[in-house]
Amino acid sequence: MYSLQKPGRRPMKHLALCGLMLMAVHGLLPSAFAQQNIDREQSSGNAGTSAEQDTSSAQLRPTAADQTANTLNAVRNRRDSQIVIQRTPYVPNEFERYVQTQASRLNQLSPNNGSANNGPGNTNGEQIRRLGADLLTDLPDGLGNQDPLPQVPDDYIVKPGDEIALTMWGSADANLRLTVDRSGQIAVPRVGTVTVAGTRQAELGNVISRRVAQVFRNFQLSASVSQLRSVRVFVTGFAQRPGSVNVSALSSILHAVMRAGGPGAAGSFRDITLRRGGKVVAKLDLYDLIVRGDRGGDQWVQPDDVVHIGPVGPQVGVIGSVNLPAVVELKSGETLVDAIAMVGGFNAVADRSRVAVERLSDRSTGRVAQVSMLASEGAHSPLGAGDLVRVFSAISAALPQDKQNKRVRVEGEVVRPGDYVLPPNSSLADAVQAAGGFTPDAYLYGTEFTRESVRQAQQQNFDRALRDLETDLAKGASSRRVATTEEVATLATADAANARLVDRLRQVRPTGRVVLQLPPDATALPAMALEDGDRLSIPAKGTSVGVFGSVFNSGSFIYASDKPISHYVDQAGGPTRGADPASMFLIRANGTVVSARQNGERTFEAQIVLPGDTVFVPEETNKTTFVQDAKDWTQILYQFGLGVAGIKSLGL
Repeated sequence: MYSLQKPGRRPMKHLALCGLMLMAVHGLLPSAFAQQNIDREQSSGNAGTSAEQDTSSAQLRPTAADQTANTLNAVRNRRDSQIVIQRTPYVPNEFERYVQTQASRLNQLSPNNGSANNGPGNTNGEQIRRLGADLLTDLPDGLGNQDPLPQVPDDYIVKPGDEIALTMWGSADANLRLTVDRSGQIAVPRVGTVTVAGTRQAELGNVISRRVAQVFRNFQLSASVSQLRSVRVFVTGFAQRPGSVNVSALSSILHAVMRAGGPGAAGSFRDITLRRGGKVVAKLDLYDLIVRGDRGGDQWVQPDDVVHIGPVGPQVGVIGSVNLPAVVELKSGETLVDAIAMVGGFNAVADRSRVAVERLSDRSTGRVAQVSMLASEGAHSPLGAGDLVRVFSAISAALPQDKQNKRVRVEGEVVRPGDYVLPPNSSLADAVQAAGGFTPDAYLYGTEFTRESVRQAQQQNFDRALRDLETDLAKGASSRRVATTEEVATLATADAANARLVDRLRQVRPTGRVVLQLPPDATALPAMALEDGDRLSIPAKGTSVGVFGSVFNSGSFIYASDKPISHYVDQAGGPTRGADPASMFLIRANGTVVSARQNGERTFEAQIVLPGDTVFVPEETNKTTFVQDAKDWTQILYQFGLGVAGIKSLGL
C-alpha cells in the first residue's frame, strides 16, 4: 500500500510514474491530477541523479493511490462536516400545557401583573417546560458531528478503526496517518506492520518506535490517536429520534441520548438503561446531572449497545415563587420538599411557610390544600401524578395599612428635604417633623400633596369619562341630518375638531393631588394619615398672580394685598371680544376652584385673590354672527309659511 522512496532509486520513481499513468487511463484519477504528477515526475527525473544521491535521509510517504484516497477522504470529511443536525421542535405534553395555563392565571392575579417578580421564577411570558428539556432538546446545529472529547486521554486503548498520526524525523522523514485494520495493525512504509490494538495511547510511541528501530537509526518519532473510530449505538424507547446513531468511541450514554434528541414528551429523564448482550449494565438518572451535576452513572458505550429510554414517570408541576418553574418527574418515595429542591428551591421573595397543592383527584371539585412547610409532615407529604404545587410570594399581596412602613418624599420649604421611611400610622405632621420642620418662608396654604392610589383612581375615572365622551360624539354624528352641502362641510369640520379634542384629552394624565382644606394663614398641616408613596411639596409664599386665557396680555402680575379678581383681569387688558366672562374661574393655590357660574359674574369678580392664585378666562365655544342667526330664522319662517299655505290649499 505504501512505498519507500530512497534517494538514487530511480526504478521506484518510474514505477510510481507508470502507476499514475495506468490509473489515469482507467479513470481512477482525474486527468488534470494525473498530468500534473506525470509532469512533476518527468521534470524531477531530468534534473539528474547527483542531487538525489547527496540526500542522506529516507522519506516515507504514501503512494499516489494513497494520496488520491486521502484527497477523496478529505473531501468527504468536509462534506460530512457541513451536515447540520436539524433541531427537533419541542412539543409539550398535555400536562405541561395545563401547568402553563395555570401559571399564566397565577401571574394575572398578581397586583402588579408580574412586575414585582422579575426574577428567575417570574412566569410572565415564560414557557413552562419539563425540567431538563432545554438541556437535551436544544442541541446546537452541527454539534453532533464533533467528538465529545477533542483530546484523547492517555489511558485510551487503541482499537481497530482508529486513525494514528505518525511523525518521524532524523534519518527517516514521515508524516503519516495510518488506520488500524481489523487485525489491530498499522502498515508503516519500509518498516512493515506494527500491532497497536490494545495499546494505551501513552505507550503508542514506544511500541511503534521499537519496531521502527529495527530498520532505522538516529531518528525521533511521535505517535498519537488523531481520529477515533465510529461506534454504532441503538437508541430505543421514547426518544425524540429513536434509531441507530453513530458516536465517537469516547461517547457515553448521555452523548447517545443527546444525539437522539433526548427523551420525547412521553420519555423519561430518570429511567435510561444501557443494555449490552441482552443484560442491563448501567442505569442513568439525568436528574443527577441536571440537579446535582453528578455523572457517576454515565458509562462509555460500546458497538451495538442499546440505550433504552423508558416511559415518563409521575409528573408534578411547580410554579410561583421558585427559581425555575417547571414540570418535574418523581420517583417512588420523593416528596414535596424534593420537588421544590429540583426546581432550585424558593426564590428570594417566596413565602417559605406555606404552599398550595392542587391534587389531581380534587381537581374536579376545585379543592386546593394548603400545606405548612414548617411542619415535618407537611414538607415531606407525598405527591401524586398530575399534582400542581403553587409557591406564594411574600410581596405580591399588599399588607394592611396599619402594618406597612410609609415611604414618603418631602420637598420644598423644609429643613431637610428628601425621601423618608416612616413607621405605620404616621401622619403629615410626622413627615414634616422627620424633614426638620418648616422654614420661615413656608406657605402652607399652597401645599401640594399627591397620592399614588388617588392618581390611579383619577386615571380610571378620567378614562371612563373619555370613553363616554367618545360614545356621545359618535352617537351625535350618526344621528344628525344634513340638507345642504354647507351643512356637510360644517359637520365634517366639527367632527375633525372633536377628534383633535379627544386626542389631546387622551394625553392628559392626572396628578393624584389631594386638596388640603387649609385657611390662608394656616401654620400646621391637617392630621391626615400617610400612605406608601405619598409626596408632600411645601412652596414658598408666592409674589405673583397669573391671568391666562382670552385676555389681551396673558401673564403673571405682582401680587397686591386685598385686591379682587377684576383688578388683575384689568391689568391683563380685560377679556377679548371672543371671551366668555360668564365662565371665568379662579384656581386657588391650595387646589380649590372658584367659578363665575357659582355666584354670578359680579360676585366672582369681587373675590379677593391670594398669592399664587391663577385666573383663567375661557374662550367662547359657540360663536354665531347676527347674519348667521338671521339666515337661520329666515329659513325657519320660510318653511313655516310653506306649511301654512299648504294647509290652506287643502281646505283644512
